[in-house]
Amino acid sequence: MSKKILILAGDYVEDYELMVPFQALAVVGCVVHAVTPGKKEGDQIRTAIHDFEGDQTYSEKRGHNFTLNAAFDAIDFASYDALLIPGGRAPEYLRLNERVIECVRHFAQSGKPIAAVCHGAQLLAAADVIRGRKISAYPACAPEVRLAGAEYVALDWPESITDGSFVTAPAWTSHAKWLRQFLDLLGTRIAL
Repeated sequence: MSKKILILAGDYVEDYELMVPFQALAVVGCVVHAVTPGKKEGDQIRTAIHDFEGDQTYSEKRGHNFTLNAAFDAIDFASYDALLIPGGRAPEYLRLNERVIECVRHFAQSGKPIAAVCHGAQLLAAADVIRGRKISAYPACAPEVRLAGAEYVALDWPESITDGSFVTAPAWTSHAKWLRQFLDLLGTRIAL
């Protein structure tokens, strides 16, 4: 039976961190719904491309328009098997939405897999669901992860970490391992 995955996104979500998992999870047979508070199915959000070019922080460029395929206000959290939270600037303001926080708490309290990358950890911290966990994120999010009672794990850029039902990574550069670990949590096996 196909796993049903919910992706929480918003304007200026990181392009690769939304587009790549959305497509990769669909390729392996998952039903994937990308939603944004205040927007409905068929609406678009703008993405941003973050790159690491030797500056003190990432650079940001305008990405693509992404068409949402479900309405946040109409979804039933219980009907999904897992949650995926991409980074970028969207988590910064999505964490102010009480229903988004309820969504993250639902998945955490249900023990359902949660994959968060980059600034996605801001939603985990705001929902107060990572206390006592080992969590990775973009390094600038380390203080928030620690303030939420988790152990921040600094990883090399292609790495990711799984702790219980959480799989986290520092950036899109970790997609291969991050998505593999998420698929493992989902019980999805790919045979070659």
